Amino acid sequence: MRYFSHLVGMSVDALFHRLPTEFSQDSPAETLAMALGATLYSPAVRPRLAEDIVRCHAEGVMSMVGCLEDSIRDSEVDEAELNLADQLRRLARMEAGGPLVFVRVRNPDQIYRLADRLGDDLRILSGFVLPKFRPDESGQAGLKAVREIADGSGLPLYVMPVLETPEIAYAETRMPTLLAVRDMLDSNRDRVLAVRVGATDLSSIYALRRTAELTAWDVNVVAGILTDIVNVLRRGGKGYEVTGPVWEYFSGGERVLKPQLRVTPFEDHDPMLRTKLVRQSLDGLIREIVLDKANGMVGKTVIHPSHAAAVHALSVVSHEEYCDAKAICEDYAGDGGGGVLRSVYMNKMNEVRPHLSWAERTLVRAEIFGVAAEGLGFVDFLDAAVSREHVA
Repeated sequence: MRYFSHLVGMSVDALFHRLPTEFSQDSPAETLAMALGATLYSPAVRPRLAEDIVRCHAEGVMSMVGCLEDSIRDSEVDEAELNLADQLRRLARMEAGGPLVFVRVRNPDQIYRLADRLGDDLRILSGFVLPKFRPDESGQAGLKAVREIADGSGLPLYVMPVLETPEIAYAETRMPTLLAVRDMLDSNRDRVLAVRVGATDLSSIYALRRTAELTAWDVNVVAGILTDIVNVLRRGGKGYEVTGPVWEYFSGGERVLKPQLRVTPFEDHDPMLRTKLVRQSLDGLIREIVLDKANGMVGKTVIHPSHAAAVHALSVVSHEEYCDAKAICEDYAGDGGGGVLRSVYMNKMNEVRPHLSWAERTLVRAEIFGVAAEGLGFVDFLDAAVSREHVA
């Protein structure tokens, strides 16, 4: 798999200073966690889920989740389990390559049942999403199930717990719960790929729902929860990647606020591109992705394949970021003495020691998503993806 390889017939090389590198299901967990990108959720009852997965991958989606939890009715669970197993078996027999595939379960028993039904075709999965994760017997049971199946099959199966329960939301129980979650995950570090956050569930605890014009970071009570999750679980080199909250809108409605996209970055592109993004309220998505990144998150949960282009365009490392990160890492590797460097772009100072962890993480992202050519920005990559859709 390689990001932006779906832009067939376009001068992709001209977009990049450094092209994205290949990765696979067997890549190290650190690589896969960063490479999740826009993780597309799909209900497990979809009758052509296998074909949907192949089609979405061809459109640039690199990770998908077949959902057995909130996206299906309680009365559909048995049907969904059978359909999902059938669709994954079909996917395993297709010659076309696919994305990283995960399954969101309701309970650990579903993990065992699905593994039994898939048999050797279990290889098609990269792991399981554990919703409403708690540091108790239920959380431990989910981790145990995945470990037992991974050990028994020899497959690199991972878990992605979702933090979205009242214990995480309420201020008086949040910190003890997060610390207990961290301890439980640390004892299963080799099986934990990333931590996901359930902004919809966290909002529902307070009877809230953000509009398409606002982001999760504008809802202060939710933003405080997300901040604490990053604070406890994302620390230093031993931390976990925390993925961005779900964006649940796929078309626009009546607007109250001004559009949140500047005109300037779009001046050299199709004038309708910005208009299209605003009409679909994707300016809200773009702003939320920017704030996710600023607050230490990577990737994003999405519910429509059209969202992937924005997530991935904003994941590309800019030429300026790359120059700064490379200079910092090279200077530290040279003598490790620290100090201050002037940016190649002559617009900032780079303090070697304080900026080192940022620089190292930026270079990992550069390997996966590539480095933009000098003078190009996220609009160029978004425009390329939209142009490709028109050609298709």
